[in-house]
Amino acid sequence: MKPRLVFMGTPEFAVPSLEALSATGAYEIALVITQPDRPAGRGRALRQSPIKQVAERLGLPVWTPENLRGEAAQARLRAVVPDVQVVVAYGEILRRAVLEIPQHGTLNVHASLLPKYRGPAPIAGALLAGERETGVSIMLLDPGMDTGPILSQRAVPILPEDTAGTLHDRLAWIGAQLLTATLPRWLAGEIAPQPQDQAAATVTRMLSKEDGRLDWTQPASVLANRVRAFNPWPGAFTLWNGKQLKILTAQAIQRPAILLPGTVAWIDEGVAVATGNGWLRLETVQLAGRRPQPIESFVHGYQEFVGSRLGEGEA
Repeated sequence: MKPRLVFMGTPEFAVPSLEALSATGAYEIALVITQPDRPAGRGRALRQSPIKQVAERLGLPVWTPENLRGEAAQARLRAVVPDVQVVVAYGEILRRAVLEIPQHGTLNVHASLLPKYRGPAPIAGALLAGERETGVSIMLLDPGMDTGPILSQRAVPILPEDTAGTLHDRLAWIGAQLLTATLPRWLAGEIAPQPQDQAAATVTRMLSKEDGRLDWTQPASVLANRVRAFNPWPGAFTLWNGKQLKILTAQAIQRPAILLPGTVAWIDEGVAVATGNGWLRLETVQLAGRRPQPIESFVHGYQEFVGSRLGEGEA
């Protein structure tokens, strides 16, 4: 008889894991739990989560409770009698009563090499820190925030051209592969959970739109990491001529900048912005209401850009 599995997830990151588990044919996916439909877009129309869309396409039963904290929700989950639960970016810190329903516990796919970068923004956290590698961890969930013991891990190099978007997609796929390799071994009793080193733990926080605002007094290396970490969301941005200018891709140039931070100039490497330490060479930008453009095209259309000072007028 196939193990009965409950899958909990919500965003795009969780999609490869659900698809991979379904494709194995080794599990009875008795229930998929995801966040309720939420208003989205300019019209604020209700939109299904990516996981709900995939579950319906696969013909899997879907449940969208507001949360799993109440006794009624937990009773419904117990009635499924799952052998194991898998959680991938579900959107709620689960209580012990939920985690302990299945005989084989609740597994989680997390996009970092735990104990580094616990919390809701592990991909951005690794990029902000300038890490050269990150990875995926499969852990056994406990009531803490990403504090449970590790079942397996896989390291992934961070490429020079990586953004949070490209790394997200790669880690989602690798997480799915690692999950399908780990789960049968866990159910067979072949894995001994390894406690995390609490002393080495780092924690990320939820990002906000304001996190994307660039402070030109910071070093170029820090700003370059922020551009990568906040692409595609919340987007690194500054103010130019009273409009928001997004910096989509950029590179740090480690050479002293003699101009005031935020000043745009031509340097040997191209169009760059003076920072608190070094230059940030711009590659791709997007002015509010316009499409993304290579910096050369942008400067051709806005010749007054070079020589201006970014961020002026900001509080």
